[in-house]
Amino acid sequence: QVQLVESGGGLVQPGGSLRLSCAASGFALDDYAIAWFRQAPGKEREVISCISAGDNSAYYTESVKGRFTFSRDDAKNMVYLQMASLTPEDTAVYYCAAEWELWECKSDQYEHWGQGTQVTVSI
Repeated sequence: QVQLVESGGGLVQPGGSLRLSCAASGFALDDYAIAWFRQAPGKEREVISCISAGDNSAYYTESVKGRFTFSRDDAKNMVYLQMASLTPEDTAVYYCAAEWELWECKSDQYEHWGQGTQVTVSI
């Protein structure tokens, strides 16, 4: 059974950093596309970073380039999103998602989702 569990969200001041973790179980990471999505209040869910199945290079949406870093530890079946220079515009619920043999990770065709973790950037 594929399961994803996010952690690491919280309240942080503007300019601060957080590291989100996604614990994956029931599958091998390298067979799957893995993505981080976020959904802010009143906005559509967007993919912010992802790695396609069989690939090692991460995609980043423009608004997080240079600030967020996607990483994975296949031995631990863990995925991470290191976030720096956070702004109030980064406030959202963050989700990790996985899809078997998805070759275009920017797609929203993910079957498996975590429960989400809230990130709030505020003074």
